[in-house]
Amino acid sequence: VQLAESGGGLVQPGGSLRLSCAASGFAFSSYHMRWYRQAPGKERELVASITSGGDSTDYADSVKGRFTISRDNVKNTVYLQMNSLKPADTAVYYCYAKLVWNTYWGQGTQVTVSS
Repeated sequence: VQLAESGGGLVQPGGSLRLSCAASGFAFSSYHMRWYRQAPGKERELVASITSGGDSTDYADSVKGRFTISRDNVKNTVYLQMNSLKPADTAVYYCYAKLVWNTYWGQGTQVTVSS
């Protein structure tokens, strides 16, 4: 089982990034997917979630209107499009898969928003 995040990096305030999380080793299309983030010295927080079929999404209030979660069940990949980035969005972003009691985490990708 593997969740491999990519797409992080350094971006200026107001910029955009698209994170990807490629899944392998499990039935991706059956799993609900989430993106979490953890900033230095803070607890890990849920950023966005999407149902297995992609028909429903949910977002933290802090990112609503700026971030969009999506998935491609053919490519076994979930995405996080991040627009209008702020310094407060700086964190390690993690991909998470859940189906009942089965859960998997990725290793994370660093996003730094700074001028």
